[in-house]
Amino acid sequence: MATRLLMPDYIFESSWEVCNKVGGIYTVLSTRAKTLQEALHDKIIFIGPDLAEANNLYFNEDKTLFADWRKKAESDGLSVRVGRWNVPGTPIAVLVDFSRYYKDKNEIYTWLWEHYQVDSLHAYGDYDEASMFSYGAAKVVESFYGFYLDDTKHVVYHGNEWMTGLGLLYVNNKLPQVATLFTTHATSIGRSIAGNNKPLYDYLFAYNGDQMAWELNMQSKHSIEKQTAKYVDCFTTVSEITANECKELLDKPVDFVLPNGFENDFVPKGAQFTRKRNIARKRMFDVANAILGVEFDDKETLIVSTSGRYEFRNKGVDVYIEAMNRLLRDNRLKKKVLAFIDVPGWVGEPRQDLIDRLKSGQKFDTPLHVPMITHWLHNMSHDNVLDMLKYLDMQNRKDDNVKLIFLPSYLNGDDGIFNMKYYDLVLGNDLCIYPSYYEPWGYTPLEAIAFKVPCITSDLAGFGLWVNSELGHSGEITDGVKVIHRTDYNYSEVADRIKDTVAEFSILSSAEVKKSRENAEKLSRKALWSNFIKYYYEAYDFALKCAEERCDKNK
Repeated sequence: MATRLLMPDYIFESSWEVCNKVGGIYTVLSTRAKTLQEALHDKIIFIGPDLAEANNLYFNEDKTLFADWRKKAESDGLSVRVGRWNVPGTPIAVLVDFSRYYKDKNEIYTWLWEHYQVDSLHAYGDYDEASMFSYGAAKVVESFYGFYLDDTKHVVYHGNEWMTGLGLLYVNNKLPQVATLFTTHATSIGRSIAGNNKPLYDYLFAYNGDQMAWELNMQSKHSIEKQTAKYVDCFTTVSEITANECKELLDKPVDFVLPNGFENDFVPKGAQFTRKRNIARKRMFDVANAILGVEFDDKETLIVSTSGRYEFRNKGVDVYIEAMNRLLRDNRLKKKVLAFIDVPGWVGEPRQDLIDRLKSGQKFDTPLHVPMITHWLHNMSHDNVLDMLKYLDMQNRKDDNVKLIFLPSYLNGDDGIFNMKYYDLVLGNDLCIYPSYYEPWGYTPLEAIAFKVPCITSDLAGFGLWVNSELGHSGEITDGVKVIHRTDYNYSEVADRIKDTVAEFSILSSAEVKKSRENAEKLSRKALWSNFIKYYYEAYDFALKCAEERCDKNK
């Protein structure tokens, strides 16, 4: 008979992205919150940085929550705001003002070196900010625990990414009865190796993490991450590919792989879905006409896009452009292709000439000057996307079967051109393409298939590997997800595979396209949190048992 898992009575979870929407970890935590809130009923408490303006959209303060503890915390010099995170499940969130700890940072770093040999001497950039937040988050746990809890309660403190390492080590030292769990979503040194155009995968077995950290000036981030992984009760990551990276670069195998799930309650249903898809496609065609001076026939055009953070090589933006360039000369392509790059750059302002055309409501037959971008950039002459388009001489000429438009603004509903949110636009695509070189998981393809948009990804993305394991074979576009094999050195082959897949998709019958879209959506349902949360429960159990064992030894 299976042994019963120990469940936490309280979970504290900290991240720089709690109530602070800056990256993919926000999606991980904010979508998982509902499942944990239903299981723990306000005993899951998220801790994030108090960034005032940045939190306003996502945080609703409630001064009645833990009012007695808050007074005590303030009298002890801890400045917090307590309220609800404005996401499904509306879990409790505590935002901590960490600015007051900067004056003590040398003493804090000295303590960290003496107890855990963390090298903070080479810190620069966001290291201090992240560490002071992490210290503040740990002080919140310590204060709350001391006020409300005792060792009859099973308590887990879960930190995400190296930014929470200092706090995890503090809790490990000061509150040994609290189980610590650390999730790295991507190792800082692995991301740096990939971002510096060094081959990561073929040489992974030969890399020494400490040596590479020295070479790439990453000693302090690498040090806190490595020591946190070593000392916490449970060390986790999000995919098998990153687990391998942790073992090789941090010298510590993970205890559990916790794949990233999501909730699909943001996906419109039935007639509303069809209406929203039609609105999205019309908007993309209208903007394209205003920029390019070309009219597109909906039935004879494939709309494709890539999106995500502006990591030109890591996210595969370079190979996406290369594939679109090769598609220009592919005779098998049976439809026009309207391709977008929805990647926020160093954006200046929306183009006034484009706004004027869109406001006129007319159709145009002449292109605008620079007919491949929707917003002006601060660095027009030093932008990777524009540089590559220029190098390949991709000018969106009238007779080109493939037109490519760079949309370098966040799609938050008021970018000045589309004025639509990302989720309202992405469902208008026929195909989404995410050929990542470095991608521990990959939410963008998962979100795409939730909207019934088949996608292309790579097996260097955790999501791509998961798809292959679910299907039992390498994903094809008819499965809803095409998974392309990618290595350190097969860039050209990957570009050809993308080109071939788009050309193949262009000749599918409407019944085959419908089947591909259905398969995509069916696959996305397998990644719901209701299916993935069990892995977290196993990790909590593991961490709690380690903490129990430690406390028993110390009695």
